[in-house]
Amino acid sequence: MNNRFSALNRDAIQKELISDEYDIIVIGGGITGAGIALDAVSRGLKVALIEKKDFAWGTSSRSTKLIHGGLRYLKQFEINLVREVGRERAIVHRNARHLVIPEKMLLPIVEGGSLGKALSSIGLWVYDYLAHVERQERRKMLDKKEVIAVEPLVRTDILKGGGLYFEYRTDDARLTIEVMKSAVNRGAACLNYTEVTGYAYKGKQVSGVKVTDQLSGKSYIINSKKVINATGPWVDHLRKLDSGKVTGKRLHLTKGVHIVVPRHRLPIQQAVYFDVEADDRMQFAVPRDEITYIGTTDTTFKADPDHPTSKGEDVDYILESTNHMFPGINLTRKDVVSSWAGLRPLIHQQGKDPSELSRKDEIFNAKSGLISIAGGKLTGYRKMAERIVDLTIDKLGEEYGAPYSDLPYCQTELIQVSGGDFNTDQCVDTYITEKIEQAEPLELTAIEVTRLVRRYGKNLDVILQKAIDIMPQQIDPNQSMLVAEIWYAVNFEQCNNLNDYLIRRTGRLYFEREQLGELYPLIANEMAKVLQWSNKQKTAELKAFEKEYLEVLEF
Repeated sequence: MNNRFSALNRDAIQKELISDEYDIIVIGGGITGAGIALDAVSRGLKVALIEKKDFAWGTSSRSTKLIHGGLRYLKQFEINLVREVGRERAIVHRNARHLVIPEKMLLPIVEGGSLGKALSSIGLWVYDYLAHVERQERRKMLDKKEVIAVEPLVRTDILKGGGLYFEYRTDDARLTIEVMKSAVNRGAACLNYTEVTGYAYKGKQVSGVKVTDQLSGKSYIINSKKVINATGPWVDHLRKLDSGKVTGKRLHLTKGVHIVVPRHRLPIQQAVYFDVEADDRMQFAVPRDEITYIGTTDTTFKADPDHPTSKGEDVDYILESTNHMFPGINLTRKDVVSSWAGLRPLIHQQGKDPSELSRKDEIFNAKSGLISIAGGKLTGYRKMAERIVDLTIDKLGEEYGAPYSDLPYCQTELIQVSGGDFNTDQCVDTYITEKIEQAEPLELTAIEVTRLVRRYGKNLDVILQKAIDIMPQQIDPNQSMLVAEIWYAVNFEQCNNLNDYLIRRTGRLYFEREQLGELYPLIANEMAKVLQWSNKQKTAELKAFEKEYLEVLEF
């Protein structure tokens, strides 16, 4: 563990970025950028990564939070996509077992649904076959009575049967942070709140980026041989910043909204993937601790990509489809305790509706040498990174020869992410048991410790030790853990403010919002100590979080 990823070391990281020349600069701190940084640095390249907001601030903290193979893409005959992301599920799980958790998924087969019993059975079999699913996780077809037995809440009058199969649930922002930390631990220089305002050129070729620090206002140039634009919904903006316009293929942004309700209001036994009556889409309902979250929408988005929000019509669409599949629930807007809205950076295809657009990724090569990548899915981030790093190394080899032409192939299939040093799922369970015993002086429950392990993996060792060390200074032993978590987020995860911590480092705004009302001022006080905020700055940080706190329910 090192502190090259500390929010307190911004000046040192900036000095490094200014003074060095890099093989690759990655623009964009989402899961794709993090994956590229890890892939490139693990092959021996000198890598820098910059993000204009916080890491995972965009799409990578606002997905459905599933590492899934895209069953519905079989309907669009995207066989290669299903094969690739299906197989990637197993790799992402293996490299982050504490974060990527097997989740039973029920597919109810209903009258007038998108797939009948025969096609559902064949589709799920093909899904298992393409994804090389292990025997214990292969699909099981159920008759109507069996579906009702495993999910009593499901609508019965239109029910014909169902399929039970496995996907993987994750925390997308945590996965991004851990992949990023893995890259930093191997030598990458990564910095958030650093916005690209232009490019540096040698002749007509991009040779670096001009940036402005969003926290200090300082501007400087970072030099590199190649620049990769992995900014998701902002890819076309960064392309336009280079050439003045976007030619050829362009992005088509679509918005996906999710809502969160208390678990007792939708107490499903496992995740459910169900048809929407109003159109040809499907919805996920996923139980998680004390809540159930439901989504998603898929509508064309043309507003400012910095501010996608949940609208009333989005929430109503999800509520209506959920009440149709679970008629005894009768959810209303009053039941919604949080929500989030994210954007999908898809490749535009003329004449196609948002739900019909391919989720395949695509690479754009500019005449200036700028390399951009867009499209894709959370599940396929590692293969996206592999493709673009392969291409970049080829270009470096053509232009500079050795040593670039002698670099190894992709290594990331075998790299466990930060905190993910577990060889089996049983190892995770054993570690949880050990930490429950170690945390007894802190008066943490088994459920609380389990959540902490699922959040931090083996990095919890550092946090627990800190909490135990400071416990004599705290009035409440349980409070020691909160203080230690904040200390860790600032010192080891480049956490700069309340929003970073409560949204992307812990997910509490989305999943524990009802408990935050009294808690977030205390967290602000502790962050003010660690980050040495003035009273004026603390007030500004509180105001910024309160805006987010209210916005998730402004629909």
